[in-house]
Amino acid sequence: MTNIIPISDLRNYTEVLKDVDKNQCVYLTRNGHGAYTIMTMAEAEEYDRLKAIYGLMKELKSSEIRADKEGWVSEKEMYTS
Repeated sequence: MTNIIPISDLRNYTEVLKDVDKNQCVYLTRNGHGAYTIMTMAEAEEYDRLKAIYGLMKELKSSEIRADKEGWVSEKEMYTS
């Protein structure tokens, strides 16, 4: 179940943190709109890892598109330069 609570509930942050576990974060709202999230360190590390993978895949795709437009370099050309 998703935990969505107003940010004002952080006055009693120990109770809020009890709702955070490995598979479930707590979403905080401000004036009825999503503002923040509280997650475990394991979730944050996984998020950072996935973000890095996505960035790498994006760069690889960009490089592939550029190589298709400008031409690929052969292995021989790569080692003779």
